[in-house]
Amino acid sequence: MKDNRRDFLKKSASLAAAVSVGGMVSAISAPAESTKKANKTKPYVKDGGIKLSYLMGPTSPKVPFAKELGVLHVVSGVERLQGAKAWDPEAISATKKIWDDIGIKWTVVEGPPTLGSQTKLGLSGRDEEISNFITFMKNLKKYGDVDIICYNWMPVISWARTNQERPGRGGALMLEFDYEAMKGKPLTEYGEVSKEALWKNLEYFQKAVVPEAEKIGMNLSLHPDDPQVDVIQGISRIMNTVENFDRAMAIYPSKFNGVTMCQANFSLMGADIPALVRRW
Repeated sequence: MKDNRRDFLKKSASLAAAVSVGGMVSAISAPAESTKKANKTKPYVKDGGIKLSYLMGPTSPKVPFAKELGVLHVVSGVERLQGAKAWDPEAISATKKIWDDIGIKWTVVEGPPTLGSQTKLGLSGRDEEISNFITFMKNLKKYGDVDIICYNWMPVISWARTNQERPGRGGALMLEFDYEAMKGKPLTEYGEVSKEALWKNLEYFQKAVVPEAEKIGMNLSLHPDDPQVDVIQGISRIMNTVENFDRAMAIYPSKFNGVTMCQANFSLMGADIPALVRRW
């Protein structure tokens, strides 16, 4: 038994030495050109070129934590100034200065203040609202150096939750949506709104706005409905499937007519996120 084990150890040591020497010989005999290629490195790009951003306001307690983590871009609304509209140069310039002074780059606006129920429901006054949206895009690019607007197509109710204080892990409070509880709520003042009407209004909006976005390089990113249900209080929802996003982008095909890739919402649709990112 001892002799067998001794032989095994000797053979193992010999094999290891042979492999090591073989590896050294191979490395030594490798062409110099191959070694040079292997040693070539690409220039360093911080975060792989991704602009890490956080949704927050300038007075949020998250700001110092974001800076500490190296998250130096922000998704933010426009600061309200007395006597100025949100799409006025003064309001946009003031917002940019606030973030510049903090040391974080304002990169995205989510929930543009010039896009509301008039446009999404096709009501009187939508042309004025769309005109203000176009003005907002131009001023945002010129005075805010912001080139992404995240918008949604959820009129009236928008982000729906039935409970904002559900106890979670460790007693932390969480948001909750119970579709059965929501079904019992009455219609809004707008009554029932069909999916066809929402599609028609989205087409009207995109055909008016996307050509203007192309001229100035403004990226319009459509956010999924949250949550992805069929209807809430009589208001239909259409941005709740991958196929519907394909349809929305086909209304006016353009690199500036895009999607907010909210992975949580697309996951709830049953989408294969990596495959969807590659396809889009």
